[in-house]
Amino acid sequence: MARTKVQKKEIIEKLKTVMGNSKSLVFVNFHGLTVSEATTMRKALKKSDVSFFVAKKTLVEKALESHKYTGTQPALVGEFGLAYGTDLVAPARGVYEFQNKFKGKATIVGGVFENTYMSKEEMTVIAAIPPRETLYGMFVNVINSPIQGMVMALDQIAKKQQPA
Repeated sequence: MARTKVQKKEIIEKLKTVMGNSKSLVFVNFHGLTVSEATTMRKALKKSDVSFFVAKKTLVEKALESHKYTGTQPALVGEFGLAYGTDLVAPARGVYEFQNKFKGKATIVGGVFENTYMSKEEMTVIAAIPPRETLYGMFVNVINSPIQGMVMALDQIAKKQQPA
């Protein structure tokens, strides 16, 4: 069904609002994704405070023109959707999980990260960043490692000094 000019303007305004309020955007090609798979993906993304919006590429490009992102805009190909959120990494990570789960039916084609256009490869690298809680755990482990090594060394010294 064809959209009226008023509807198109409303979609462009919504996209502008989304782009203004989001810290990162992920451009997604979802060719071949079934309705049930799309619903599953949307629900999982929603749990991570990530939204998914489908719009015509021409309308998205008009909305992107209003924002002064640096870099080169990736080509918007295929059936196009936009994942976005207030977390910098969550949209890319969420789509990346489904990219692997649905085997090519939902793929990252680029995005915007910190007001800069990113390529598919760059967004994939961003998606590989572990969640904040995992990073905290890794940091605590790094801090704890020398202390644990010292405790083990002192324990071995104490065992050697004890009479048999």
